Amino acid sequence: MRREAAMTAGETGTAGEAGEEYRRLALDAPPPGPVRGAVLLLPGGRADGHSRPARFGPTVLRMLPFRSAIRSATAGHAVVTGIVRYRHRGWNGRHEDPLRDTEAALDRLAGRLGPVPVVLVGHSMGGRAALRAAGHPAVTGVVALAPWCPPQDPVPALPDVRTVIVHAERDRVTDPAASAALAARARRAGTPVCRLVLAGGDHAMLRQAGTWHRTTAAVTAGLLGTAPLPPPVAHALTEGPDSPSGLAIALPRRATPRPPRA
Repeated sequence: MRREAAMTAGETGTAGEAGEEYRRLALDAPPPGPVRGAVLLLPGGRADGHSRPARFGPTVLRMLPFRSAIRSATAGHAVVTGIVRYRHRGWNGRHEDPLRDTEAALDRLAGRLGPVPVVLVGHSMGGRAALRAAGHPAVTGVVALAPWCPPQDPVPALPDVRTVIVHAERDRVTDPAASAALAARARRAGTPVCRLVLAGGDHAMLRQAGTWHRTTAAVTAGLLGTAPLPPPVAHALTEGPDSPSGLAIALPRRATPRPPRA
């Protein structure tokens, strides 16, 4: 049984309210001159949990290599990166705490930088928050990594928000079939969607970590317009609403180099 099944619990729980001071946005110092775009990284979490996440807990640390890869891919293009700090560890059912924190962070970002395009990059629960926050006026792109995709989540028409899902084919925490179903629903609704599938990966993104990082950085830079999108992704994002093409693009698996023989 997938652990994702436990992530549907807690719909009637009481989230409680933490102070607004806990809705933090850890943002890089903006470069001199106009900012061209921004990337917000959304860490994973739990189905339920009202404790305050550790500032540098495992879910945040997991996103740091992605931030470094994105910085390298967008270097010289005045792109700012930031990490959303949640008030609570969990989604917490109807309270949807990470979604609220992401929306608050986007509002705060707009207040600091003005109307710059924003790409959301979220993992697991953060992927769910990214997909749900995609309708915010600042968001122009989403990269959802191994996202948690409950079938009851709404999928609005977002024709101006290009969305890329990346999932390991044997993820045992969040269901790849669920992200495939969501991608198809989103495309039918009118959202440009691409879905990439990684063989040999895992939910924590530790196996084939370099592929996760390079792919995310290349796609994010492409969505911001600081570099061309990878051709298969660019083509998939132009597919019509009823096309299945581009919703299960296999990412090449790089073999681990063997040490030289003595």
